[in-house]
Amino acid sequence: MTKLQTLNLEQASVGEIELDDSIVETPYHPQAVKDTVVQFLAAKRQGSHSTKDRGEVSYSTRKLYRQKGTGNARAGSAKSPIRRHGGTTFGPKPRDYSFKLNKKVRSLALRALFAEKLRQDQVMILESLELPDHKTKNFRAMLDQWGVQKALIVVDEPPTNLVRAARNLPDVHVVSHRSLNVYEMMRFPKVIFVKSALEALKERLSK
Repeated sequence: MTKLQTLNLEQASVGEIELDDSIVETPYHPQAVKDTVVQFLAAKRQGSHSTKDRGEVSYSTRKLYRQKGTGNARAGSAKSPIRRHGGTTFGPKPRDYSFKLNKKVRSLALRALFAEKLRQDQVMILESLELPDHKTKNFRAMLDQWGVQKALIVVDEPPTNLVRAARNLPDVHVVSHRSLNVYEMMRFPKVIFVKSALEALKERLSK
């Protein structure tokens, strides 16, 4: 078992948390991480883009001018894709971009990225994160004291004061351990775990 230090809000060591060696020693797997991020972003796409083909453009169907004798190329419809305001050929239509990815791949990616963050000293574990108020200025000052500019904060149940204090900070994001994903961990150089959230996350990381 690997023991990691837990800190208080003054950054003093106040305890430990144990993690299985199989989690901490997981080698980094860039392909699994990349596939998981691509799947996450693909699932978030709306896919609501749509263009009209020549059968959907609102125009008269009459022939524009006689077939022969004008000196112009023959033309049968104003809806033709080669004419201005005509239909679009093979344009985008509403579609679902999401795709399936094996559960084992997603689990491997999360575990590998967490282990890599530990190796690069990008993980901070707090005993608790109960703020005395919901002032963004005070919370920003606290983060500055820790030397943290951009961070993902993982908690068990997001406290109201923490959510309110962090929501106006574009470089700070608060999530529950249930919502933690590879994409969010990749976005932020520092990941701050509350001890109770990491304890609950250990089961996911062990699969």
